[in-house]
Amino acid sequence: QVQLVESGGGLVQAGGSLRLSCAASGRTFSYNVMGWSRQPPGKEREFVAVISWSGGSTYYADHVKGRFTISRDNAKNTVYLQMNSLKPEDTAVYYCAADYRDLDTVVAAGFTSWGQGTQVTVSS
Repeated sequence: QVQLVESGGGLVQAGGSLRLSCAASGRTFSYNVMGWSRQPPGKEREFVAVISWSGGSTYYADHVKGRFTISRDNAKNTVYLQMNSLKPEDTAVYYCAADYRDLDTVVAAGFTSWGQGTQVTVSS
């Protein structure tokens, strides 16, 4: 089992930026991809971005494409989400996620493990 701890959330004005971090511990070698999901207030959790173990493959949800960038540092067992040009509709609890399956499967079916989440609030 892997433990995922997010940090970096907070309050930011529209148009601003935030960088989320996720530190993984435990059986990190068993997980193939990592990424982020989010849950806006009153809505279901939704996929945001995913990155392969090597970092060579990434995939973004349409609503964040071009504004968010996912990256990872395997030496630190950490994945990042750089969020630029934030909009009020980006307000959500952001969850770090990990999965043992391949990237394409995760894009289609979603993640299987999440952290506790970090709140991101974008004011207008």
